[in-house]
Amino acid sequence: MWWRRTLSSSYRCYLGRRRSGAKIWRCLTRATCSAPALPAGRITALQALDVWKRHFVENGVTEPEQSSQYIIAHLLGAKTIESVEQQRLAALLSKEETQQVWRLCSKRLSRMPVQFIIEEWDFRDLTLKMRPPVFIPRPETEELVELVLTDLQKRPGSAEAPPTCLEVGCGSGAISLSLLKSLPQLEAFALERSQDAVDLSRENASRLGLQDRLKVYHMDVIKDAEKMPGLFSSISVLVSNPPYLFSEDMATLEPEISRFEDCAALDGGEDGLNVIRQILTLAPDFLSNRGRVYLEVDPRHPALIRRWVEDNVEELRFVETRQDVSGKPRFCILQKEESHKAPEVDQD
Repeated sequence: MWWRRTLSSSYRCYLGRRRSGAKIWRCLTRATCSAPALPAGRITALQALDVWKRHFVENGVTEPEQSSQYIIAHLLGAKTIESVEQQRLAALLSKEETQQVWRLCSKRLSRMPVQFIIEEWDFRDLTLKMRPPVFIPRPETEELVELVLTDLQKRPGSAEAPPTCLEVGCGSGAISLSLLKSLPQLEAFALERSQDAVDLSRENASRLGLQDRLKVYHMDVIKDAEKMPGLFSSISVLVSNPPYLFSEDMATLEPEISRFEDCAALDGGEDGLNVIRQILTLAPDFLSNRGRVYLEVDPRHPALIRRWVEDNVEELRFVETRQDVSGKPRFCILQKEESHKAPEVDQD
């Protein structure tokens, strides 16, 4: 869909591709604007597109043409405006259709993301339900899934021990569900601190027929750490797109994010590593030997993570950093190794 490809453009408008530093997060907040008056007579879809494109431009709404196109395409039962027949675009809208266009496009004036307005989101080969305040998956996270898939396809497991995946912070369920769809033998578990996100993940799993292979736990990886021993063991892969923004960047978020998405899914603390450090501390207890951790991170993080793991988690080895499609160091891969500590000898 548009936001998945063209709207990496979309996230230049309010998230960019999460480039390092605060500049990309610059906020362009404007006062909420009023909608244009409903037309006195009937108009066509093409005329509605033009009215709303111009109104979005005048009011500083990002991606004005694409915003109007995809909202109106959605109301016409399509995913893209290109897939709507020209005859339908040139036909007069009914009064009810015109009112629906005005209602949904007015939400975009408030800077609500289109994904929330049309209530769905394409992620790789899945269409997921979306609603605020659950974090919207970004294009980079599709790349994270590809990395994990490549690894798991090399290590398919066996009938007695199928591969398993643990996702920390599952949001809408995008990562786990995409992995499950691609790997029929995979079993997945997910942790999520937000009840809204837990509910949405379970709903998406049910809609996709994957509810029997994904178990979602309403747990906070930091606050509920003591409850986790015994829940997960011998996991093949731990994957996470955790909160990783530096706290100082939170005040500069675009209104599409700050007004509508769960800020706790973004704020990683002073250095962006609060949740990441906790994940890496717990990972050796969850992973099988040579099991791997895959993290999406800020481009400033890989060197910090490598040093911290070397100093604090003996059983994890930093394997490599991978770049995203824009060339930013975005993904960290770590692997569990056997501890080299000598066993303690009982002197009694």
